Amino acid sequence: MFKTALKLIFLFTFISSSAQYSPQLEIALKKAGNNRSELEKALKHFSGKNNELKFKAMDFLITNMDIHHTSDYYWENSSGQKIAYSELEYTDFEQAKEAFIRLKEQNPGIKPVPVILKDIETITADFLIKNLEKAFKSWQDTPLKNISFNDFCEYILPYRIDVEPIQEWRSSYSEKFKWIDKEISSKGFSEVLPYVKDDYDKWFTNTWGEQRKEPLPRLSALQLLQRKQGPCPDIADLGVFIMRSQGIPATVNVIPFWATSTGGHFMNTFFGDQMKENYCDYGAKSFEEKLQREPAKVLRKTYSKNPNTLASFEDIRKIPPGILQQQNYIDVTKDFWDTRDVSCSLYQTYNKSKIVYATTFNGLIWQPFWWGTIINNETVFTSICKETVIIPQYFINGKLVPAGPPVVVGSNDNKILVPDLNERRDIVLAEKEKYLKFKLGVSYRLFYWQDGWKIAGIQNVSTAVSELKFEKVPKNALLLLVASDTKQLERPFTVGDDGSRTWY
Repeated sequence: MFKTALKLIFLFTFISSSAQYSPQLEIALKKAGNNRSELEKALKHFSGKNNELKFKAMDFLITNMDIHHTSDYYWENSSGQKIAYSELEYTDFEQAKEAFIRLKEQNPGIKPVPVILKDIETITADFLIKNLEKAFKSWQDTPLKNISFNDFCEYILPYRIDVEPIQEWRSSYSEKFKWIDKEISSKGFSEVLPYVKDDYDKWFTNTWGEQRKEPLPRLSALQLLQRKQGPCPDIADLGVFIMRSQGIPATVNVIPFWATSTGGHFMNTFFGDQMKENYCDYGAKSFEEKLQREPAKVLRKTYSKNPNTLASFEDIRKIPPGILQQQNYIDVTKDFWDTRDVSCSLYQTYNKSKIVYATTFNGLIWQPFWWGTIINNETVFTSICKETVIIPQYFINGKLVPAGPPVVVGSNDNKILVPDLNERRDIVLAEKEKYLKFKLGVSYRLFYWQDGWKIAGIQNVSTAVSELKFEKVPKNALLLLVASDTKQLERPFTVGDDGSRTWY
């Protein structure tokens, strides 16, 4: 009888505690496993009547926490034993590197071991409580006007930005950059932003496209202050940490791929009074207000889940690697470039794909950057930048498979590029500054696209020339000229009836 009573009391207590949670929060708590008690401790800390807003903020963090994780690593010796080392234990990065050199000498065969740590399973109540309290204080103290609670939750409150190791960063950043709020009070928000870039330039080095040797996709907030260097993803993260520490809403905009160039980019949006957007590219050489070239997409990072993302309903194993596998972003491309929705007819297929991807040519390969649903062998890709070229492709068994011909996205309509093998012509490709320069001893291969790059001709440069002639090239084709000493920067192009070239 006594045991039965205990069971009933436990059951009643469990039901009572669960009843206060929304269905979404309860789902997240169940995913926490053994860490549920830590998350509930954080919720309970703000459960009083005077803490309703803070409770809602903690609810927001935990409800959306299951999609977030840390991508980090530790060092292991040749015997498989973990080696204790933290660069943040040293006064500066140079001392940390010297200490690591000694560590390597003492442990031959030392190697990094990547780890993934899920926030929902590892984060502590103490960390969440401190982060929330400091975020609220910065929000209350900010000189900005009319920043709503919802905007606070999305763009000030979050303790992380991407997959960086999480740390208590607000105290260090709040003190180091407190001058920003003072300057805003006297000069105004937008007028202060260039000064922030000037401050960056004094102490932080842009390493332009650097690939770190360590398996660390993003530096932590305190590593950014310690190392004082990093490429544009780290610079964009740094901007967010700085601004959020001062109660300024901030986020990262991701360009996964340029549509008319190679590579991608990261930059910031900072929000001023009444959430007025300010685009800031602190990774650029100058403080610009506009993009200088067409992006494939501009995707704004959020902390919360967006139900309109592909990963919110599709198995990520069926999604190409990259940001499309994430759930926390919104498409803001049309805020940065002229766009329009693009309808595409697709090849008849017998696979069961319900999704097709828009791909852009980047680094000599087609890269998936957006998606559309398939209805009656057709799809619509939303907000595609004008004056770019895309190819619709399926993603089957980890590989891209052409689903239609190239599409040139014009201002008002599309041009479909299907090579006419019955209508051929000779074309002359002349040098063009910044685009094409013929070099002695280099061979040039001309390709046209027909569900793969097909060779149209080869020319070897043995004497100084300013143009090359290729014979019997199909009309209405997407073309590509690749040098034997390629640096993978070549761009596709078309040739009009008058011989003019258009590069994409």
